[in-house]
Amino acid sequence: MDRTFWQAGHKPTLFSAFLYFDLSFMVWSLLGPLQVPIAAALHLSTRQRGLMVATPILAGAVLRLLMGVLVDRFGAKRAGQIGQAIVIVALLAAWRLGIDSLGAALWFGLFLGVAGASFAVALPLASRWYPPQHQGTAMGIAGAGNSGTVLSALFAPALALAYGWQNVFGLACLPLLLTLGLYSACAQEAPGAPAPKRLADYLAVLKERDAWWLMFFYAMTFGGFSGFASALPGYFHDQFGFDARTAGLYTAACVFAGSVMRPLGGMLADRLGGVRALLMAYLASALLIGLAGFGLGGAGAVLLLFVLAMLCLGAGNGAVFQLVPQRFGKEIGVTTGLVGMAGGVGGFALAAGLGAIKQASGGYAAGLWVFAGLCALAWLSLVGVKQRWRAHWTVAAARV
Repeated sequence: MDRTFWQAGHKPTLFSAFLYFDLSFMVWSLLGPLQVPIAAALHLSTRQRGLMVATPILAGAVLRLLMGVLVDRFGAKRAGQIGQAIVIVALLAAWRLGIDSLGAALWFGLFLGVAGASFAVALPLASRWYPPQHQGTAMGIAGAGNSGTVLSALFAPALALAYGWQNVFGLACLPLLLTLGLYSACAQEAPGAPAPKRLADYLAVLKERDAWWLMFFYAMTFGGFSGFASALPGYFHDQFGFDARTAGLYTAACVFAGSVMRPLGGMLADRLGGVRALLMAYLASALLIGLAGFGLGGAGAVLLLFVLAMLCLGAGNGAVFQLVPQRFGKEIGVTTGLVGMAGGVGGFALAAGLGAIKQASGGYAAGLWVFAGLCALAWLSLVGVKQRWRAHWTVAAARV
């Protein structure tokens, strides 16, 4: 890393943004590791269980745009404080009032979506302090907070076993309150914030074909990462008869791989080119997930396939966001919001779809093969559009 990076910007704000993002992602994915005991207590079907764990993903995707508006109007720091307070109140309500039906679980999932919208706060809060040559690194450090999904997968099932799954919501408030205090004390707004975005700005970007392609590509990579992060605890429980804690440990290994690989994927895209790195990620993901659908070799072999696939999807996340500023440099804020929203929608479709297909077909194979096929479609689509990108983007800027 360039030594001058640590001399630029504001380190307390960068650390605060990472910590806020990390704990927010921990809470955002909380229903995934707890889905087995919750489904047993509420007598949920596989489809209903899939819908429950997918709801926070969709809510987070949609609320990212709303959180972006709050960032524009009130500043990133204050928007983060508002979002964190809403999540803490929702957790306290779920702890004290209880969740006794699917409807209550879905409403709770909607409020957890506010934590997923932290993406729209953490990245601008950190990156606005840094000059252009260091913004990628700052966004990578702040964005590494998606590793919070590992925390929920590791600790939530064990805490549920020891204290009951309802009490996990109350326990989750403790690190969130500590984080809110540190965030309020350490984070500072960067001088010279950009002008607020208008609805017309979003509509203008949506008129560009490349925006839709980038949204589709991120819906596959981040959608795969977030969708599997929520769905894999149920998959390992159903497929191999694991208890919630063991399923959580297996899921944590997969999620850790995808989280670590995201910033490395951006570096790989810088060296090889964003398109080339993304093509490799899609092709490998299609093959690995397709093989996982056969379920051969037992739990160990399937775990290895998912870990490798999540590595590829994590690299793909970094590669997509290496391409976004090359094509939409002037509209980077608006485009980032739209692409991020598309990633959440993809995660919702994957998590909910796997549950629905499992209930309809009796197994997960068909759902995994559908996702593998969509990865192959993304690979073919990227092969097609890269020729036009080479013709219209400068090679030096686009690195294609």
